[in-house]
Amino acid sequence: MKLKKIKTFIVGNPPPHFGGRYWIFVKLITDKDIVGYGEIYSVPFHPNVVAKMIDDVFDRHVKDKDPFKIEKLWRTIYSSGYTQRPDISLMGIISGIEMACWDIIGKELGKPIYELLGGQVHEKLRSYTYLYPKKSDKVDVYVNAELAAERANEYIEKGFTAVKFDPVGAYTPLDPRQLSLEDLIKTENFVKTIYNSVKNKCDLLIGTHGQMTTASAIRLAKRLEKFDPMWFEEPVPPENFEEMGKVASATSIPIATGERLATKYEFSKILQFQGASILQMNLGRVGGILEAKKIAGLAETHYAQIAPHLYCGPIVGAANIQISTCIPNFLILEGIKDWGNFYAEILNEPIRWEKGYVIPSNKPGLGVELNEKVANKYSYNGTKLHLEMSEI
Repeated sequence: MKLKKIKTFIVGNPPPHFGGRYWIFVKLITDKDIVGYGEIYSVPFHPNVVAKMIDDVFDRHVKDKDPFKIEKLWRTIYSSGYTQRPDISLMGIISGIEMACWDIIGKELGKPIYELLGGQVHEKLRSYTYLYPKKSDKVDVYVNAELAAERANEYIEKGFTAVKFDPVGAYTPLDPRQLSLEDLIKTENFVKTIYNSVKNKCDLLIGTHGQMTTASAIRLAKRLEKFDPMWFEEPVPPENFEEMGKVASATSIPIATGERLATKYEFSKILQFQGASILQMNLGRVGGILEAKKIAGLAETHYAQIAPHLYCGPIVGAANIQISTCIPNFLILEGIKDWGNFYAEILNEPIRWEKGYVIPSNKPGLGVELNEKVANKYSYNGTKLHLEMSEI
């Protein structure tokens, strides 16, 4: 079997854009007309530029190759241009192509990907969601603690046993910063309001995005420890593994990180510096499904757990489900609410979610198929990137 064609779909995510402004999907086609889908996460260039990058990588390194030869294909692309380092743009493209190869392999063999990577370990996967605003909200759920607490209880009623929220505020190109005393108190009170409202009915996940200096993150962690959060996410920027380790050693709250990291090499460093005990790789950036499996194996040796990141489309979501199903150190799966709305519309058959849990598909490959008619209907024509920081 040989890989013959590639097609890229740049899909605009309709308002309110939960999961980003657009998603980049790839479709690989073999000489046997077997189709595999992949997704590329948040490359920091306009998606039209990314599409040209995808075509270039395919033409140079993928066309006429055997999709079963994933290790060789991965190393060839990773080493292209004499790089051999975790460049997130190239890693995103590798991830999408590698994911699509696994989809093809699973379909050719008639097996879900998780059965080809050690077999099914989990029958169902615990999931969490952010606290999201509604059209009817009169105030901002991200700054109004009472509304955030109300939303948390609504999700608990649906079956969620964990919810995440970002209490620190906007993140900017000037981060990390030292939080003011006012910010520290405001953040503490925000978490306290939600904690007192949910009354131990669900875990609280504290989301931050590298906004704080090491000292500031430790100061905030000390204030939040009494609320016993499930994790404190990316308290300092992801580039300095040693500083992340200093935060981890100064608090009892587990540190989670990984959405902006790529490859086993970077995750190995975060584990070496004891910077995190919960790893949140995004399979559309980290290097794909096999790379995620390797990282999960590294994490096992440090008793670290895996909580795959999702702020993109459902093809990455499906890949997250495949890897989570076959690893013993899976912790929890990120989703956008209950995987409904556009996440269901863009697929021929939606991801199955029941009372706080995702039920892995037993269909071959990724277990999902892109609805190409919908993908073409919502073609992205904007100028902004998938995610952007606040301007300064």
